Amino acid sequence: MTTNTSENINIWLTQINNDFKAAVSVDCVIFGYDDDALKVLVSRCDMPPYEHQLSLLGDIVHPDETTDEAAMRVLIAKTGFTDVYLEQVQVFSDIHRHPLSRVITIAYYSLIKIDEDHLLHLEKNDHLQWIEVNEINSLAFDHFNIMHSCLRRMRKQLREQPIGFNLLPEKFSLLQLQRLFEVILNIQLDKRNFRRKLGALGILKDIGEIEESVSHRPARLYTFDKSIYEKKKKTGYSFDL
Repeated sequence: MTTNTSENINIWLTQINNDFKAAVSVDCVIFGYDDDALKVLVSRCDMPPYEHQLSLLGDIVHPDETTDEAAMRVLIAKTGFTDVYLEQVQVFSDIHRHPLSRVITIAYYSLIKIDEDHLLHLEKNDHLQWIEVNEINSLAFDHFNIMHSCLRRMRKQLREQPIGFNLLPEKFSLLQLQRLFEVILNIQLDKRNFRRKLGALGILKDIGEIEESVSHRPARLYTFDKSIYEKKKKTGYSFDL
């Protein structure tokens, strides 16, 4: 005896309602740059069997919100900032990734500049801490894999889009910009080649000022010209550093 398509669909829906129970969550990899290192915001896990291990920040998606809204809610709650770059990276759905039940998670990453406001916010959340990415060898659940998946995406985005300028002061030196790329990409850049590529991009504006109150020789200051970048992008322009 065979069943038609409509009957198969009804059987399938019944099985889902009766047998298939899964939660959907978001896990946020919040990267922070502080001029000297690339860090990630983590907390201590209190769920067996991962007690006292470090974990990423996340939450179950509420019934009345999208996954994007859930990720932003987590980000605001943990950092206090709203205007932060946030990108969805990947779905992680391994059957045994969570010890309590079936939980499918969507990973996001954000990239912020660690400043006094962030540090002050952390004082109110003493379970949170910034740890250098290179010092993390393991995380609870599958969070180590999630972190590195987001790290690869973030580094790719940094090379292809001008997201790094959000981490610099409005006026910055070329040395500050080079340092940012070296720290986040974990590489050493040739100063001459780096500046040649910057010149070819044509998206920096020399503002005719130099650094003040520095111990080294004052450098010229620049700004990122977003309007020129947007115009160039429409013509197939490629940001590639």
